[in-house]
Amino acid sequence: MSAAVVMMCLTVWTSVAASGAQEVAEGFSPLQATGYADAIGKAILFFEGQRSGKLPSGQRVTWRGDSALSDGRLENVNLVGGYYDAGDNVKFVWPMSFSVTLLSMALVEYGSQVAAASQLGNLRTAIRWGRTSFYAPTHLRQHSTLRSTTLSPSLSLSRSRYGNSDHQCWERPEDMDTPRTLSKITPSSPGTEAAADAAAALASAYIVFRGVDANYSANLLAKSRTLFDFADKYRGSYQKSCPFYCSYSGFQDELLWAAAWLYKATKESRFLRFLTDNQGWSTRMNEFSWDNKYAGAQVLLAKVLSLLRRRATGLARYKSDADSFVCSLMPRSSSRQIRTTPGGLLFTRDNSNIQYVASATFLLSLHARTTSSAGGVRCGSTAITASEISAFAKSQVDYILGKNPLGISYMAGYGQRYPTQVHHRGASIPSIKVLPGKVSCGGGFSTWFNAPRPNPNVHVGAIDIRSDYSHLEPTTYINAAFVGAVAPFVGSSTILQHGYPGVLSTTSEFQDTCSA
Repeated sequence: MSAAVVMMCLTVWTSVAASGAQEVAEGFSPLQATGYADAIGKAILFFEGQRSGKLPSGQRVTWRGDSALSDGRLENVNLVGGYYDAGDNVKFVWPMSFSVTLLSMALVEYGSQVAAASQLGNLRTAIRWGRTSFYAPTHLRQHSTLRSTTLSPSLSLSRSRYGNSDHQCWERPEDMDTPRTLSKITPSSPGTEAAADAAAALASAYIVFRGVDANYSANLLAKSRTLFDFADKYRGSYQKSCPFYCSYSGFQDELLWAAAWLYKATKESRFLRFLTDNQGWSTRMNEFSWDNKYAGAQVLLAKVLSLLRRRATGLARYKSDADSFVCSLMPRSSSRQIRTTPGGLLFTRDNSNIQYVASATFLLSLHARTTSSAGGVRCGSTAITASEISAFAKSQVDYILGKNPLGISYMAGYGQRYPTQVHHRGASIPSIKVLPGKVSCGGGFSTWFNAPRPNPNVHVGAIDIRSDYSHLEPTTYINAAFVGAVAPFVGSSTILQHGYPGVLSTTSEFQDTCSA
């Protein structure tokens, strides 16, 4: 067995088996899986457990309460609302923008499937709540949860600087007393990635709401234009959310991503010209993430090129690069770069691998649909059909939902076997409605973080495990990508049967296989 395969085995083993992935704990009501519609509903429900601010009367995740009601007050802006980034109590606009864009993209591309799952209203609500992370509808002020944006005469998009202090505590968001300090981008201290990603989020949300709420959507589009112009005029790489979210791919991918969404939203020639003039930035990639948007822009523009019946020849490179992205992932491709684990899961890297699986799967299904009339893509001498791409994408969704060697679902609340120790402060400590006394910063670690028992609250939809967060932590961008990954399969009559009957059905068998 090669060293690469051994590492893949170890990653899956440590990510799942060693950290509390088990039968539904005693005292919990089994949340039965009913197929892909159930999965997309739970993936969307996850966002209600991530909400910050004043919760609405229709809040479905009842173990959560109001929190962070004074965000922004230190700089006299109202930054209340939005989502907490992951299992912590921090709000980062850059990955949050990506999450909102992915949610909008799922609804734009698969609206009928979302509606068939009875999730249209819930998904719109999730997008609208996330939008409050960086845009306030009063005056000319935008904010990204803990980052304010003044649009005139200059734009400052603020970012939170309290990540370190927050991560030193394990307390419910309703109890948190860590500093809620801000940082921001300005013309003299730019952050193109952050501003451009926010522009993409607002442009994609505009498409979602333009037929539902005309005034609201028009406001979104106006702010998106302003953010894009700021990002393009004041170019400079964003590093203020390091060490948590550092820019490794540069800002060109975010500018292409934003311009692609603005063209899709407006069909204005200036955005098409921007994309044509800067097609040299397009780079062939084998991943799609909060940092690296190239593949997302390429797949989006490949569809634009298809709809324009190839009249926009300046977009041809994006189509070629989108094909290359698919070829880097497909098992039969002669130019394959990303391998799979023995059980069949794409393995991009050791840390938080599921985020790359979910986002890549989303794009695979989209490009399969775009290239279906052409018969798929060609990877060197190998022809890969659209149906083959779609089937491989489905296999990744199924793996996450339980069709894997361990026979467990990676999604909390889905199926009868799923992680019960989600790495999430609010979920791992009894609700403030059950335990009204304050849980202190250190007290949460000593009493709740290291507790061997299941979390007292099931964070339905979370894809994660508490003790092994480096491999798998719940984040908004994992769930947002998974919404788009599972959406094309809603309507399938398949009911997932957890595990492979007679094949690696126990953790010991899986461990033996990986050590063979």
